[in-house]
Amino acid sequence: MAQKQQSNSENLKRGLAFAYRVGDYFENSVSDIIAGTHLGVAKLGDNEEPTPHTWYRVDIPEGITGDGSEYYIYIKKGSSKNLLIFLSGGGVAWNSYTAARPSNGGSITAGMPNFYWNNLRPFTQIMNIRSGITEDINPRNKFKNFSQVIITYATGDLHVGNNDFEFTDSDGEKDVLHFHGYKNFRSAMEVAKRFFDKPKRLLIAGDSAGAFAVPALAGEICDDYYNDCKDVTILSDSGQFLYEGWRDTARDIWKASDDLWQAIESDNITVDWYRRLYNKYGDRFRYLYSTSTHDYLLSAYYNDVANKVFASDKDIQAEFHEQMKMMLSQLRQINPKFHFYLNNFKNKMVMKSGMKGGTIHTNIRNLNFHIPNSEGVSMEKWLYDAMHDDLYDSGMSLIDTNI
Repeated sequence: MAQKQQSNSENLKRGLAFAYRVGDYFENSVSDIIAGTHLGVAKLGDNEEPTPHTWYRVDIPEGITGDGSEYYIYIKKGSSKNLLIFLSGGGVAWNSYTAARPSNGGSITAGMPNFYWNNLRPFTQIMNIRSGITEDINPRNKFKNFSQVIITYATGDLHVGNNDFEFTDSDGEKDVLHFHGYKNFRSAMEVAKRFFDKPKRLLIAGDSAGAFAVPALAGEICDDYYNDCKDVTILSDSGQFLYEGWRDTARDIWKASDDLWQAIESDNITVDWYRRLYNKYGDRFRYLYSTSTHDYLLSAYYNDVANKVFASDKDIQAEFHEQMKMMLSQLRQINPKFHFYLNNFKNKMVMKSGMKGGTIHTNIRNLNFHIPNSEGVSMEKWLYDAMHDDLYDSGMSLIDTNI
């Protein structure tokens, strides 16, 4: 029996090692393909003006990613006076254990715990531009002519951190995670203001980690950069993660600003930050939230907190679903004019071991952005309508209660 257990253990280790190598090879291959074809993005020169309808990478010399490497954002100049400020996602680190386990192709494929992207590289470009709302080759994309600023993310701090956090990595070595998301955000907004000074209509949106950041930073975007713009819509796509320690993390690990960590009073940081935002700005914005009903990835994050297992299955997805209904009710209580978009698009991710079933994670930069949900409305149409004062909920028939 002991020999059999040892053999099984060795087979598992070999299997994980093989999966890790496959994922690492895939990531590097994609990076090489992107860098060597028309999909690559040119750097915008210091004194260069962007050509309309062309994506550029803008280096931020004062910026820094989690592992200390270079930081940059993406911009595109549109033909309309509408502007999208987009806060990207890419996971979160909330303690030493999660800080020691960044994401990469190998760890994802092998199903090893991995919680956040700690740097930017060509592979991460596919998560940031040219998909969903950022598509530039789809002539029917209603947002194709918007100017767009994609505030990339690789700091694990929901774009609000101001700290150099010391931790011990998975090999037992001392390391530092640069929680400088807030500095990166401010530097990115200086670029946005320089190139897109006076938008007529402003959309502030974010997915995953960026969804949490939207209520934290939307007021600042308007106050400090676009105070003259009176037509503002804000959208969080998939920002649900219940954790009792958010206040301590924001205060002591990320060292977020006092007004942000002090606003956290529950295990739902998104609800608390939306409450703070609405209390200060009221109906200054149109408020929108979107989610899938059984998010496979957000349920895995919650599973790690609740059960110390970074994986997703139907039981934890059902728990996510119940939490989602409560969250929508809480947001509607904050502001009766909060509007929601729900979908139940199936999770078809094959690269993430241990992430079975459930529904997709985020939709706004997904091909499904253009596809109708169960009620026949695409997220693209719902969002575009909302920005033009046709506000409504879609997909609410997917839950068994009235919100």
